[in-house]
Amino acid sequence: MIKVIAEEKLPIKMWLNELEETALSQARNLANLPFTFKHVALMPDSHSGYGMPIGGVLATQKVVIPNAVGVDIGCGMCAMRTTITEIEKEDLQKIVDRVKELVPVGFNWHDEQQTGFMPTRPMTENAPIVNEQFEKGMYQLGTLGGGNHFIEIQQGSDGNIWVMIHSGSRNIGHKVATHYNNLAKDLNKKWYSSVPKEWDLAYLPIDTKEAKLYMTEMKYCVEFAFANRKLMMERVKLAFQEILPVGFFDLINIAHNYASWENHYNQNVIVHRKGATRAYLNEVGIIPGSMGTKSYIVEGLGNKESFQSCSHGAGRIMGRKQAQRELNLENERNILNSQNIIHDVNGIENLDEAPSAYKDIDKVMQNQIDLVKIKTELKPMAVIKG
Repeated sequence: MIKVIAEEKLPIKMWLNELEETALSQARNLANLPFTFKHVALMPDSHSGYGMPIGGVLATQKVVIPNAVGVDIGCGMCAMRTTITEIEKEDLQKIVDRVKELVPVGFNWHDEQQTGFMPTRPMTENAPIVNEQFEKGMYQLGTLGGGNHFIEIQQGSDGNIWVMIHSGSRNIGHKVATHYNNLAKDLNKKWYSSVPKEWDLAYLPIDTKEAKLYMTEMKYCVEFAFANRKLMMERVKLAFQEILPVGFFDLINIAHNYASWENHYNQNVIVHRKGATRAYLNEVGIIPGSMGTKSYIVEGLGNKESFQSCSHGAGRIMGRKQAQRELNLENERNILNSQNIIHDVNGIENLDEAPSAYKDIDKVMQNQIDLVKIKTELKPMAVIKG
């Protein structure tokens, strides 16, 4: 831990020295909620989000806060080690091109419904929003999405080639999140909640029907997001196998946007991780950098003060529009080209995901040496973005 802010109702424990004022204000709001448990934890990649900082970990007693999970429920990472140790640039480009044919990116969906790995449809009375979106979801399964989602082919410090995917629950998660956040806002207004409306932290008491429905639908979205990543990984494996003789090891998967019942400090609480990864003792996790920097396979150290969590990535230092305004396209392309990385940073519209829009991953990793230990470093070779 780097720093503690102790002026609020509860402490804010930080694994970074500096935090933008908007994110710090959001953290202070969390620390002053009447149901926050013990303290607020901010990971080294923290930056402002909606209501709660990205890279934040919040434990609550007897309430769940939809906006403390966010709109991309279940968003996370998966990674897989291959049996090969090198790829010729020509073959790598062929694999990238084939992946782009097999995996829709951005706003694109599949033309046909996908059934592989799709979680079982729940009963309508238990999951009304999921059921409303289920048929559309089958077209979205196995699609990347946009923003900071990616498919990356990497060279590991263990000598092997790796594949890493970052994606979430697509539109189905967004619909669930929006519905229950709006519902919580309406109910908080009726209850004359003491939590200020402008904090964007409307809550649902966990013993209410609304909270139980949210928890059920949120869990389904986490499962859907995992299924989405698994299907994409199967398509990436197919692209590899069409070009090269290759085998694959077990899939590693983690989510970083969800809420769950956990026991901390000998109490059962609801832990909200918004852009934060669980890091129980010896638990294997994934921390990506930017498209021009290393990513990491890590092992959790089970640090109690972080609610056994770590960062979910490098973390932004620029908003998307700011990056497009201020970053130099030629400079960002040079960063990637100098490392011989296959990429699609070809226009100003791509600068929101350029390397310089993100924090220094080396510093982020140094700031959390008490949260995780590095198992494998992964250097980017090719990056597919939405």
